[in-house]
Amino acid sequence: MNHAQSTALGRALRVLGEHGDALSSDTPDAKLHEVKADLKRALDLLEETVTTAAPTTRCPEHPTGPVDEDAPDRCLLCETRRRVARRSKVNDSFPQGRPDAADGSGQRAGSRYGVRADRPQPQQRWLPEMWTGQIWQLCGTPRRDKQDAELYLAAQRRGPRAGMAYRLVHEFTDYEVLRIWGTPVKVDIEPMGNL
Repeated sequence: MNHAQSTALGRALRVLGEHGDALSSDTPDAKLHEVKADLKRALDLLEETVTTAAPTTRCPEHPTGPVDEDAPDRCLLCETRRRVARRSKVNDSFPQGRPDAADGSGQRAGSRYGVRADRPQPQQRWLPEMWTGQIWQLCGTPRRDKQDAELYLAAQRRGPRAGMAYRLVHEFTDYEVLRIWGTPVKVDIEPMGNL
C-alpha cells in the first residue's frame, strides 16, 4: 500500500466512523443512501489497495502456502519440517554431520581448499548508506531486494532530515557501489578550520 492509498483509505474510514457516530433510529433515508455510497467508496478503495491473496495460514514464512488443519499455524510446509525433526529425534534416522565416503571406509579425501559443502553460500544484499560528512555509514537494514533498497533510499531522501548524499552498495562476496545520490563533501569536524 502506498502513501496515497493509505491516506485515501484512512479518510474514507474516518468518514464512515463519523456516519456511525451520527446514526440513530430516526436517521432519514437520504442520509442512509449517503452512508451506503461512502461505504461502497471505502470498499472500492480497499479492493484497489489489496494486491495479494488472503493468507490461508497463520505462518509468517508461508502465509499463502498449503494448509494443514492439524498444525497449530495451519502451515503444511512448516508442520512437515517439524514432523521430520521429531521423527529423526525419536528414530535417530537422520545422522548428524557430513556423510561418509562412498566406499564405506569412513575416510574422505582431504582437499587443501575444502569441499564445496563446507563453504558458506554467498549472500547477496543491497546496503543503503548515507554520507555523514566524514564517512559512508549504513543508514538502514541491508535488503535482499534491490528495488526495496532503492525505495527505502528514495523515502530517506524525501524525509524531513535528509542526508547530504546516499548510495546503494551491492554486496555479493565483494562490494560494488551501484548508485550515488547527492555529492559527498568532506566536512572538517574541528571548529575554526583546525587553526
